[in-house]
Amino acid sequence: MAKTSIKTITRRKRQVRVRKKVRGTSERPRLNVFKSARHIYAQLIDDSKSVTLVACSTLSAGASDLAYTGNVNAAVHVGKEIARLSIDKGITSVVFDRNGFLYHGRIKALADAAREGGLLF
Repeated sequence: MAKTSIKTITRRKRQVRVRKKVRGTSERPRLNVFKSARHIYAQLIDDSKSVTLVACSTLSAGASDLAYTGNVNAAVHVGKEIARLSIDKGITSVVFDRNGFLYHGRIKALADAAREGGLLF
């Protein structure tokens, strides 16, 4: 069995703490963000139906013009794209779920870009 790092364990604890309070509905879905070293992912989730409504990442077709996908510029691109896709589906208000990650850097950049794109948190 592989060892789990302290960093991962503390992120999981923060994730559980946040997830207790943050729930997505069909009127106001949860904007979930995940980041790895090379990519960043965002999706809108309706927790009442357990359905993903909209998803976007640096692996999506529109992100092929990015030089590097693990930086703040890539996070800004994903934030604008998730906002555009959600507004196309008629979703304007969301609940932000940082997924246990600290609110700075790429997570903050994605959230700010989504707000600029027209999403209300």
